[in-house]
Amino acid sequence: MLSGYGRQDGGSFNDGVNLAAAAGSVVKAAADGTVTYAGRDETYGNLMLVEHANGWITAYAHLEAMYAKSGDTVKQGAMIGRVGATGKVKEPQLHFELRQGKQPVDPMLLMPKLAAS
Repeated sequence: MLSGYGRQDGGSFNDGVNLAAAAGSVVKAAADGTVTYAGRDETYGNLMLVEHANGWITAYAHLEAMYAKSGDTVKQGAMIGRVGATGKVKEPQLHFELRQGKQPVDPMLLMPKLAAS
């Protein structure tokens, strides 16, 4: 883990987690959903947003490649991209966010539950 959810040194707030990974590592969809955005962002570089049931949204950022586009339906575990170092980062990593509507949620609160199911 490069940086966790919440307040960071210097006062900024991380709406997700940043996970170290080798450049080119596969990024998979956390759950079934529809891609609502797949494009470029100044801060996050290549960014993909996937909308899921019950108002949940996942975000995947700093991707070197994206394999889904806006409007695509994705299944849980489908390869949707590859880890990169795009945007304002200097090393390969995945920025992962989990939101309930517009409200960010600490992904670590749900990740162990997802792994156990």
